Parts: sequence; C-alpha cells; structure tokens
Amino acid sequence: MNVFSFTPRPRWMAVALASCLLSTPLLAQNSDVGSLSEARQAAEARDQARLEELLDDRQALEAALDQARAANAEAEERQEALQAMQEEQAQLAAELASRQGEQGEELTGLLATLKRHGDEVRNELGEQSWLTLQDEGLPRLGNVDVLERAQLERVVDALATLTARTGRAERLRLPVADAQGNIEEREVIRLGDFAAFTESSLLRTGAEGNAVSELPRTPAEIRATLGDYFNGESRQFAIDPSQGSVLAALAQQPSLWERFQQGGYVGYVVVVLGVIGLLVALAQYLYLWVVSARVKRQRRSLDTLKDDNPLGRVLHRFQDMDKHQTPEALEARLDEAVLAELPRIERGQPMVKLLAAIAPLLGLLGTVTGMIVTFQAITVFGTGDPQLMAGGISQALVTTVLGLVTAVPLLFAQTALASRSRYLTQVIEGEASATLADHLEAQSNARAGAAI
Repeated sequence: MNVFSFTPRPRWMAVALASCLLSTPLLAQNSDVGSLSEARQAAEARDQARLEELLDDRQALEAALDQARAANAEAEERQEALQAMQEEQAQLAAELASRQGEQGEELTGLLATLKRHGDEVRNELGEQSWLTLQDEGLPRLGNVDVLERAQLERVVDALATLTARTGRAERLRLPVADAQGNIEEREVIRLGDFAAFTESSLLRTGAEGNAVSELPRTPAEIRATLGDYFNGESRQFAIDPSQGSVLAALAQQPSLWERFQQGGYVGYVVVVLGVIGLLVALAQYLYLWVVSARVKRQRRSLDTLKDDNPLGRVLHRFQDMDKHQTPEALEARLDEAVLAELPRIERGQPMVKLLAAIAPLLGLLGTVTGMIVTFQAITVFGTGDPQLMAGGISQALVTTVLGLVTAVPLLFAQTALASRSRYLTQVIEGEASATLADHLEAQSNARAGAAI
C-alpha cells in the first residue's frame, strides 16, 4: 500500500507554487467596475481567494501537480517521437542519395529515357485509344527520382500488354450510350486499337477514356458485316487504317433524303412539278396504249364500225356525209373529222413539255439563291470557316441536280407520247384517205359504167 506523505513547506513556497499552477485570470468587465484599477483589484481578489482555497485544500493542490507532471511527460514523449521521425527521414534521405549515387549515369539516363518515351507513347495513344479503355496504360514515372526494379518491370509489362492488345480481338462488357443518350451495359468487341463495335453499330470514345457511345451513323457497307462478325459467322471486317478519319467522313456523308432536303423550298417545288409531269405522262400513255389496241382491232374489221376508238368515229362520220359533194369537199370534211380527234390523242403533251423546260430553270433559280446565301455568309463571317459556306453551296448544287434529274425523264416521256400520238394520227389519216379514195374510185367506176 502506497502511503502519501506530505512534507510541510514554508508558506511563501506554497504560495509561489500555487501561483504558477493558476491559469491566467480572466478580466470580467462588469457593470460595477468603472475603471481599469477597479478591474485589476477585483481580479487580484479572485486570485487571492482561489489561492487560499488551494492552500486550504491539499488534495486539489496535489491533483494540479499531478496534472502538470502528466502534461510534461506527454510533451517529452511527443518530442522524442518527433526526433525519432526526423532521424528516420534523414536516414531515408541519406539512403536515397546513396542509391542514386550508386546507380550511376547509365541508370539515370535509362530513367530519363523511360520518362521521355513513356510520355511519347501516352501522347500517341491519347485519351481516346481503345487499348487503354479499361486501365491507365503505361505507368507514369514523372515523380520517380530513383529507378527501382519493380518500376522497370511494370513499364515492361505494360508495354507488352499494349503490344499484345494491338493484334487481338476481345469481348468486353462496357456501358454504352446510344444515339438517344441512354446508357446501358452491353457486350462490345474490341479489335486492337482500330475499332470497337456492338452487334449493330460502331463505337467511339468520348473526351474521357472510359466514355463509349455509338456513332450517329454507321455506314451501310460496314453495318452489313457487324452482325456476322459479332456472332462469329464471318471473319471479314472493314478496318479504318486512318484511326477513324475515313469512318467519320463516311458518317457525315448525307443520304439521298438528306441531299434532297438540302435543296430547300426550290428543290421541293422542282420535285413536285416533276412528279406531276410524270403522272400526267403516265396517264396519257396508258390512254394512248388502250386507244392503239382498239384502233388495231378496228382496222381488222372495217365493216363493223365502233365509236370506242377515233378511227371508228372518223369512218362513221364519213359514212354519214353526203356523198354527192365534190371530192374536195369530202376531203375537207374528212380532215375535219380527223382534226376533231387530235386533241384527245395529243392531250397532256404540252404540259409535260412545259414542265421539262421549267425544271432546269427552277434548278438555276435555286443555284442563284444558294450562291446569294453563300456570299452573305462570306460577308458576315469571312472565308475562315468553310462549313459556314457549305449550306449555300449545297443548296446551289442540289437544286441544279434536281432540275436536271426532273427534266430528263420528262423529256423522255414527252418524246414517247409524241411518237405514240403521231403513230395513231398517221394510222387514222391513212385509213381515212384510203376510205375516201375507195369511195371516189367506186364513184368514178360507176360513172364510167353508166356512160358505156
């Protein structure tokens, strides 16, 4: 059992020790203290009262002493720990300096070479390389001062891994963003550093290496091979050796509908007029084909005239004429009957011919309009950005193409209609002239017989 002993000391020594243990007095600013002197006297009175309490209470005094000794011991332990840490850091610095001196100029040059070539490889691969899609690629040696074996092994292993990936096709599970921005984890095939694709679309990397999204448009020539290669049914695939430049150009190539939309309102008008002209030509050509068939049947049976064809109607009118007229009068009446059938035979041809002539003019109008838009863009933005002029130039060229494409089939249709109607007219006129000649010959023979 430990017995606590207390040795009496002179009163002035106890007062001095208690004064050292007291905390700094707080000067309370009371409303009753009117001056600094009164505040000091009040603080001294409080300190004196507390000192008397400590002198009277031996246990509180001993507790304060124990607390001070514990704080002192803790401070000494902290100081010893800091000194030990300082000695350890100095020893480590000396060891690093010694190792750096031992490795010599060759290892120092090797470290510098690894840093330089590592940075070059990372810059060449870039952040959008397929090889570093799931890891960081080459380790960075920028903060390394002393080359260690483990660091050299990591660099060599990373280079070997990247080299092996360049000639290998791998299946990965990655989050892929579609054209609408929806992200879903999908199975992806990576072909070295050339391409990555899903079953139906090529992929591209974003600004961050792990961001993968579908191309806005996969070229149709490549889309046809994606599914077969993805499912293992084919070993053929199109590779872009330019690292995506050709694919980007093909993806930006507009489709037929997009080219048509580049023509603007003038292009719409040209196409609508062309469609109207072709419909009119088709309807008239079908009518002429039906009429030709009926005329052919009528020519085989001239004794039975029908009114469903122009030849039958012309010959029927000739039969109803007064045959006692002069030959000139009969011929004029017969020509009149033939001319009455021409409007229906030649119907639609003037309109088709007019549209065939108007289409190139409208295309020229679109060309002029597009060039005006181009010159306005040049005036406002200058010639530094060709994309600003591409819209006007596209409109100018597309409308010209639409005008020519519309005019060419209309010209063919108008030529077909003209040839078919000309053939029918010649058949009708020939049969009518033959009928008139037979009538005049029969009439002449009758007169000659009567004279005999």
